Amino acid sequence: MLKKVFGSAVFGVEATTVTVEVNVDTGIGYHLVGLPDNAIKESNYRIAAALQNNGYKIPGKKIIINMSPADLRKEGSAYDLTLAIGILAASKQIKAENLDRYLIMGELSLDGNLQPIKGALPIAIKAREEGYKGFILPMQNAKEAAIVNDLEVYGVENIKEVINFFDKDEPIEQVKIDTRKEFEKNLDFPEFDFADVKGQESIKRCMEIAAAGGHNIILIGPPGAGVKFIS
Repeated sequence: MLKKVFGSAVFGVEATTVTVEVNVDTGIGYHLVGLPDNAIKESNYRIAAALQNNGYKIPGKKIIINMSPADLRKEGSAYDLTLAIGILAASKQIKAENLDRYLIMGELSLDGNLQPIKGALPIAIKAREEGYKGFILPMQNAKEAAIVNDLEVYGVENIKEVINFFDKDEPIEQVKIDTRKEFEKNLDFPEFDFADVKGQESIKRCMEIAAAGGHNIILIGPPGAGVKFIS
């Protein structure tokens, strides 16, 4: 049986939707294609342990997984949850009629708990642009993604919550952020303050002017000096 699950790849500040096609058929073997890196290739071990520790399993059949577009390099462990849900749905261990309405990302621990991912904000922006109803991701990243309006964001701590959401229609609490309230709170209690930086008065002044005027700024220096691009 063929099932499609949707994830995303982040390059810089832009995200590209990745369609994970999972086909389970008679035979034996696990084949993962579509330019995955080593972290993704190793995901079958994390997925197998996570499913087993939550009452499910990778079926002993021929599993072919294609990450499309196949000519786009996929990197990182954030596809663990995407692949796991696809395998469960394709092997009919769970019913997942609404998979195409959600974008799913998350790294799995061996007990099924989820670890944070990178690029939650650009992924959420892309999901909204492409008309997805919701974005399911680790709880640690939920507030970042919830900044994007007109998109339902669900933070989860364990794969079991995602399984029950699709298979048993058990609701997951939607994460909502009052961006104005968060902004005002950070004005009074900023995480970072230029007052903590000793010296570098001219550079701090340049950054303040660039930020106030919405300009770009670039710092140039030898490797290891701590300079970086800022836009």
